[in-house]
Amino acid sequence: MTSINREEKLNAWIAAEKARRRTLAAPGTLTLAEVSALSPQEFFDGIGNGQLPCPPIGELLDFVPIEWTPGTFTFQGTPDTRHYNPLGSVHGGYAATLLDSCMGCAVHTLLKPGQGYTTTDLRISYVRALHAKVGPIRAEGRIVHLGRSTALAEGRIYDVDDRLYAVGSTTCLILDMRQ
Repeated sequence: MTSINREEKLNAWIAAEKARRRTLAAPGTLTLAEVSALSPQEFFDGIGNGQLPCPPIGELLDFVPIEWTPGTFTFQGTPDTRHYNPLGSVHGGYAATLLDSCMGCAVHTLLKPGQGYTTTDLRISYVRALHAKVGPIRAEGRIVHLGRSTALAEGRIYDVDDRLYAVGSTTCLILDMRQ
């Protein structure tokens, strides 16, 4: 197995983010009916290839979807001083939003057309402070359980050196959007 060094990994992360940013459409939203009519793969592929608008929260906090498979979702962003709290580190809401997004999207990847979800519980544990010198970070969500009416997912935020910054878990209520 070939191992890549830190610089190669950092360059690969930066290249992946730049490539994704080139394909994203302008921020916008769809109606619940439009979203729920699509399969999760159609929805996320549509965002990723620019056929559907990218979510406005990504522009606001400057993070992008990087990859998704059934049951997983990864976002990438680079925290900077725009995200600081009055104490000079990245506000905890930045990490909470990234974790809520990646875990919720991980749930969404396994829904059927006509289904939606909403977060009913969000738990975050902060491991270390984020700051402008951290560089790119990834928020990776993974489904733990998908039932008929609820789903559980977990997530983590880490940097190119695999340093852990926060972990989270969520419970989502699965909704029938056709009603």
